[in-house]
Amino acid sequence: MTQTTGSDTSRVRLGAAGAAVTLATLVTNALAYVVPVLGARRLSAADLGALATVLALAAIAAVPGFGLQIAVAAHRARSGGDGAGRLGLRTAALTGAVTLALAPLLTVLLRLPAPLTLLLATTTFATVMAGRWLGELQGDQRFLRLAVAMAVLAAGRYGGLVVGLLLGRGPATCLLLTTVTGLLALPLLARLAAPTTTTATATPGAVPTGSRDDQPRSAEPGDPVPRRLGARQVTTACAATLAMLAISYADLILARQLLPAADSGAYAVGSVLTKGALWAPQVVTLLVLPRLARGDRRARLVALALITTCGAALVATAAIGGELAFRLAGGADYLHLADTAPIFAATGALYAVVFMLVNDRVATGARWPAAPLWVATVGLTVCAALIAPRTITGVLSCALVTAAVTAATMSWLVFRPSHPLTTQRDRTAAPTPQTGVDGDSPHTQTPRTPSRWLP
Repeated sequence: MTQTTGSDTSRVRLGAAGAAVTLATLVTNALAYVVPVLGARRLSAADLGALATVLALAAIAAVPGFGLQIAVAAHRARSGGDGAGRLGLRTAALTGAVTLALAPLLTVLLRLPAPLTLLLATTTFATVMAGRWLGELQGDQRFLRLAVAMAVLAAGRYGGLVVGLLLGRGPATCLLLTTVTGLLALPLLARLAAPTTTTATATPGAVPTGSRDDQPRSAEPGDPVPRRLGARQVTTACAATLAMLAISYADLILARQLLPAADSGAYAVGSVLTKGALWAPQVVTLLVLPRLARGDRRARLVALALITTCGAALVATAAIGGELAFRLAGGADYLHLADTAPIFAATGALYAVVFMLVNDRVATGARWPAAPLWVATVGLTVCAALIAPRTITGVLSCALVTAAVTAATMSWLVFRPSHPLTTQRDRTAAPTPQTGVDGDSPHTQTPRTPSRWLP
């Protein structure tokens, strides 16, 4: 009876965490969507083009922030150690400095006003710095606070832009306002990530998602050997994040290069279905990452099953309602592509599996976790440019095959018997004294019963 109660409690709390993070993601996407909609109505075509270009550059420059978040989350989940403060500041400062150094070049090449490229460096610093606190919350499995932090970051990134556009200001003023809101969000994020002064005993198997369990997790017996969080882990996570973005957008870029203008536009409409199937289950990857870092094989299997099920449901829905999907995505002019809807959705669903497995490889400290993705991106480019017919179906077929091969390759790498995680979890060596991450006193690690975080 006790086990059943604990399992039910875990299920409810995990569901609440997932709902909160999903809501925060929707808020972020909504604010990101409002900006171009308002810009199209409040700015001239030239100003809108400049602002859109800077926002695209900001999205690229934010990649180190995502990498920092993944690295910090995995490290916190494995060892419970600190040490992310200085590394986070260095990562944000370096990214901002590089962006600032490139400002004159971007101004000339992209014909942008100089104030926009200079302000880009400050907004980049704020966005990347936020990755430190998001990673701490994710690694400690404080998901309700993480959801609040995600909403705060979204308000910081886009709030100033929305206010500036509503007031009818130009791009420079809008970006200045969003720089201010982005910097103001940082102390709020730091406060959310700060440990509380009270502790409570968690229900067995429960996921810490609220104030009762807001204490950071300390290293537990049987965890992988703690390591000091360093630049290598952050660089690896950044490279993986960049690879995931590159492969997920490669087919859209290739369609723009290889197809006539009308067909490339139609492909862009279809890619909305791809991105929907890709990002819909990403909340699962976010929730499971701390457990992956701690070697929970059951959590990996359950997460993979959830993502696969979600993808299958979306593909089936696209097959049944292809016309409705294209009507919603692009309008009646694109209904002739309804038959391709399940192919677009299947491509995104496969990439969702790939992204989860790549995060698993990053969390477990695998070498070159994103290498298969870079190889796949090159293969997709060669296939689409030299082999496949230059049609929507030709590019889409290459994308689907690439996604399937990449998913199979990543599955083999993760589940093969020699996988480092399996070796770590299966060995039965005697407990070994280990030294903490940041000069903590030695402690003894002993084998740990596999977590039952999901029923």
